[in-house]
Parts: sequence; C-alpha cells; structure tokens
Amino acid sequence: SNYLWDFRYFPLSALFFIPFSILNFEAAFVVFTIFNLLLNILISIILYKIIMIIKSKNNGDDDKRVVKYICIYLMGLPHVLNYIYGQINLYITLFLLTSLYIFLKFKELKWQFVGSLILGISIIIKPTTFFLIPFLILFSFNWEKRKFTFDFPGSSVRLLGVLLPVSLNFILFFIYPSLWAGFLETNFTGNNPVALNFSFSITKLITNFCYFFNIPFNQVSILIGIIIIVGGICFIVFIIRRFDNNSIIYGYSFGIIVMLLVYYDSWDHHLLNLTPILIIIIFNQPKNSDITKSIKPSLFFFSFFDLAFVGIWYLIYPLFPFNFESTVFLLIPLYSLIKFCIRKRDVRSYGQDVET
Repeated sequence: SNYLWDFRYFPLSALFFIPFSILNFEAAFVVFTIFNLLLNILISIILYKIIMIIKSKNNGDDDKRVVKYICIYLMGLPHVLNYIYGQINLYITLFLLTSLYIFLKFKELKWQFVGSLILGISIIIKPTTFFLIPFLILFSFNWEKRKFTFDFPGSSVRLLGVLLPVSLNFILFFIYPSLWAGFLETNFTGNNPVALNFSFSITKLITNFCYFFNIPFNQVSILIGIIIIVGGICFIVFIIRRFDNNSIIYGYSFGIIVMLLVYYDSWDHHLLNLTPILIIIIFNQPKNSDITKSIKPSLFFFSFFDLAFVGIWYLIYPLFPFNFESTVFLLIPLYSLIKFCIRKRDVRSYGQDVET
C-alpha cells in the first residue's frame, strides 16, 4: 500500500514477487540481490554453451576470448542500476538465452514448443521480449527457388508455445475489466508514457520533444507509427534474408532492438537483455567481418558508457531532455544486421556467408 510506482507488467508476473513479499523490505532486497548474482552465473554458463554451438570456424578456437566477452557482459555498468533498482532483467535474460539455446540445440517440434514456452514465460515476467514473437515464425523467401517458404507445423508449435503463457493474462483481464483498463492506462494512455525521462527509445525522444516544446501529440499514435516503421522494416528484412543458418539468433536481435527503439521506456538496465545477443553474433561471425566491427563499439558503449549519459541527462534535462546517444548505438547494429541479411552471398562451409 506504500508503493509509490505503478505496476506496469502483466498481472501474472505478480506471482513472481510473492515469495519476496513474505519478507521485510531489507531482507527481500538482500535475497533478491543474491538471486541476481546466482542468475549471472547461470547466464554465463548458458552464454558459453550457445557460443560453442554457433561459433564461426573463422572466429578461432581461443576459449580465453569467449571468457573475455562474458566478463565484459558481467562487468557491464547496466548491472549497477539493475541491482540498485531491484530490477528483474536478469530473469528475462536467463529465459531468453535458455530458449535460444533450445532452439539452436534441438530441432524436434517438442523442443521447439519448450523453447517458445520458456520465451513466453519471459514475456509474462516482463514484456521486453514481446517483439520477438513475429521472428519465431518460420516464413522466409527462398532466393534460389524464387518463392516464399512457410513451415506451418513449426510456426504453429512456436506460436502456441509463446502465446500460451501470455494468453493466461487475458483471462484475468476478461474476469477483471478494471485490471485491463489500468494496464492500458499505465502502459499506453496515461501520464507515465508522456512524462519526461531519460529513455533512449525513438518514441520517447519524439514525445520528449513534443512535451518540451508544448506541441500537441497523441502518444499512442506515435508509438504505433514507430512500431510500423521500425518493426515493419526489420520483419520484412528478416523474411527476405539471404541465409538460414542460425537465423534465430538474428531474429532475437531484431526483436529486442525493435522493443528498445519503439516502446516508451527503454532504460539502461534493459540493455542486459541485448548485450549477450550481441556477443553471440560476434562469435557467429568471422573476427574481421563488417557486422562484427559495427557491433563491437555498441557493445562497449552499452557496457561501460551508457550509464554516464544517464547522469548527464539529469544534469541538463531542463534545457535538453534528450538521451539520444544509446539510440544512435542501437541504430548502428540494426543497420549492420539489415545489411547483413540482404547482402548477396555464397554459402560455404559451416554456413558462413561470403560476400559475392
């Protein structure tokens, strides 16, 4: 009853916090922080296993390099706010990487269902991974045969798995209509989405601009417009991509980047869901590939410099309320991913793509 902030997640995510509610605040915070530390150990193990599955033959066999990049993730400054705020982003990262590992390791339909089910649970906890759903669909353009291909059984199983946990929330919304109204107001139509803050999403930069200069605007219309433009481009590019090997990795990266660019509130600690995926892409590509060269600066910026610009925003926001630096460093890997997907290539050994 003394909580000052709106609860912005799906209703069923509240179940996750029940064990902590039986403790006083101080004890719950300590226990929660310890859990986060343990989660980072599990995340590191799964990240290592994924890299071992997808690592390019042109990326070398030096395990020390893998450990170095895992340490970069663990040392990332977004962990600071994640711990201080008591955020649950590491739980999302754990479920995200677990589902990705299952998709890469097991091709049977039952495992595809399990992987998507785990991803659906991550959406219940926090909808950061919501825009990954379209990229689970096994629909693409076959450039060799010049026709679209659609794996109906695989796509159906994946969509069923991811939507099943999410749909349970809508049962509660149906039973309690006021819960649905509150969810919409808190996340889309109320004061939260329009208030000035240091979010680096394109949508927030636009609403901050309109708010700062007293320009009338409708935040939902801006959100939908940005989703159509950014999400539409990424989904179309993913469909017409010129490769299939390990494509789920790039679908995950598109989905997370789209969410960070389009939703109102994209914070520093949300980057903990993206940086492991960027690391995976770095090891899936040759060391000196163009996409690797483009991703590395963004990875280092997100890990070590983004938090500083949050502090700068607080110092200057009465005069300049735009935290756009992370937006730029999100657009750089996005552009590289788009370029990589549509580039003509000749598929060689290990499924690595050579420019033609």
